[in-house]
Amino acid sequence: MGAIATWEELRNFAMSLGLPQVEDAVSWGNPNLKAHGKMWCWWSPYVDAACFKGSIAEREMLHAAEPETFPLHPHYANHGILLVAAGRIGRDWAEARLRRTWEEAAPKRWLARWKAEAP
Repeated sequence: MGAIATWEELRNFAMSLGLPQVEDAVSWGNPNLKAHGKMWCWWSPYVDAACFKGSIAEREMLHAAEPETFPLHPHYANHGILLVAAGRIGRDWAEARLRRTWEEAAPKRWLARWKAEAP
């Protein structure tokens, strides 16, 4: 399978990870996935790119290294949102990012209990 190029592909990929506490949602009229009740990933309504949580410093570093893959948009300037251009979203990168931000969004006691019960 190639790089992720659409919201539908990203949504299906994220859901295939089988992480609990993930649900479809709509925020500001746009579909997204929430993890533990917090926005987790979505498709930008401003540029043809996926949105992942990160930090401003990370976004600037990624953009400097690969501006075509990690574009910028003024709407996200004050937020730690990483844009990843359609068709350039590597599945390994997306999985690592999604798992990391899923875990960061989890309530700490819930996460400890889930890890203890996981096979």
